Amino acid sequence: MGANERVPDRPTLRSLDVIRVADPTHGLVTVVRDGEGVGAALMVPPPLDGALGLMNGRRTSAEILAELRRRQSAKIGEADLTSLIATLHAAHLLEGPRYEARRRSLRDEFTRARVRAATHAGGAYHGDAAKLGTFIDTECLSAVDEVHRHPAKITALVAPHMDLWRAARGYGSAYGALARGLDPRADTFVLLGTCHAGMRTPFSLCPKTWDTPLGPLAHDREITRRLSEKSSFDVLEDEYQHKAEHSIEFQAVFLRHLLGPERARASTIVPVLCGLGRAQAHRSDPARDADAESFVDALLEAVSARRGRVVVVAGADLAHVGPRFGDQAALDAPGRDGLRVRDEQTIGRTLDRDPSGFFDHATEDLDSRRVCGVGPIYTLLRLLEPLGAETSALHHYTQHVDPDEGSIVSHASISFGS
Repeated sequence: MGANERVPDRPTLRSLDVIRVADPTHGLVTVVRDGEGVGAALMVPPPLDGALGLMNGRRTSAEILAELRRRQSAKIGEADLTSLIATLHAAHLLEGPRYEARRRSLRDEFTRARVRAATHAGGAYHGDAAKLGTFIDTECLSAVDEVHRHPAKITALVAPHMDLWRAARGYGSAYGALARGLDPRADTFVLLGTCHAGMRTPFSLCPKTWDTPLGPLAHDREITRRLSEKSSFDVLEDEYQHKAEHSIEFQAVFLRHLLGPERARASTIVPVLCGLGRAQAHRSDPARDADAESFVDALLEAVSARRGRVVVVAGADLAHVGPRFGDQAALDAPGRDGLRVRDEQTIGRTLDRDPSGFFDHATEDLDSRRVCGVGPIYTLLRLLEPLGAETSALHHYTQHVDPDEGSIVSHASISFGS
């Protein structure tokens, strides 16, 4: 921090990804992560982590300390809280001029870049091309030995967006089906992803070449122009959110592997982050949102104009439950069975190709089940008619249970086509 830069006395924690993870020293600790990639991840042990929820800009540090002491039986020192606030501020995790300046700098740098780098290579998947290709072939595609029923010609796909290590079978089920049912004419791939960091607009494009360890994928200039001209909002306002977001990046990796170098050179992608925040917050069908609908209408036109050549992929997980996501305890066996029932009901509406029914069901318990694939799946379902999708198939469903504290992330692999 600069010598004259003051730590805010009424701190406001930014909208961050807050999870609970097991720590050998402190037990369950809170970790705050910045989906925007502006700030650094930070671990906050108990009982000090109770202060995070009190940092809403309305309380002074002294008032936060007093309230925290009232709620917690453990003694919390003033110096500890002061240090935490200063650390959050230095890490760009608090609202204010320091964060805004850092965000502007990174946003301008990303806007100028012509290539969207493979941000998660070497972490969520192999950064080495040979190792990555081998892993996809042997641990994902070849590990799915059962040939599932699937449309003869696949025009749309729902795949996980978890790291490749944990979701190998889910990816293999989805992209194995696509490999068997990919139309030779297909050369345009609309990649829909969840924005975990939150967005100001309903949708966001990223008109850059997308790099992967296996080679690049070019963005579609014509469709980008069409969407930009016909949408009622700036489709690039939230472009920066693409920089660190993984939900589309993981699909780009599998698609690039599936296409191979020759077909990839003749193909383009349309990377779209789906926010739909207003609709989800109010449980209102996005079709009633004029801004969202202007974008969907433009995308429908673009898909219709290339009928037979377009494949839409939604990178979308389902439930997020357990201590990692703020729940008091992990689900027991009956709880996991109940979660499966709810997920299957959501999947059923997806298989029925019912966008409104899916949206209504998935947002009904959004605060507790936390389905994070609402935006991309809803948008995919809206596009099925011009894609000519008349059939659907579920290839895989699973609940990934954290071995340390029992939190669950579930996802499904689903295809649509004719």
